[in-house]
Amino acid sequence: MSLVVFLIALAFAGLVVGALARLLLPGPDPLGAATTIGVGLLGSFSAGLFSWYVLHRHGAGLILSVLFAMVILYVLRRSRSGVHR
Repeated sequence: MSLVVFLIALAFAGLVVGALARLLLPGPDPLGAATTIGVGLLGSFSAGLFSWYVLHRHGAGLILSVLFAMVILYVLRRSRSGVHR
């Protein structure tokens, strides 16, 4: 039972971080809910690694997670558009 609760909490956290990243980064986003959760989870994970190895802290925090998710979202948009400016 606790694994199911953990996975639901993980998906909710990814959805919140991904939605905030999409909200703060202007432009069209034809992404579904699963991709938004994935962007949020990947942003949180990479922010956690950055915080651990570069900042020598034990946690990334919401702001750093959203910033990393915004970078991932930007790269995802650029790779899907096919137009390089």
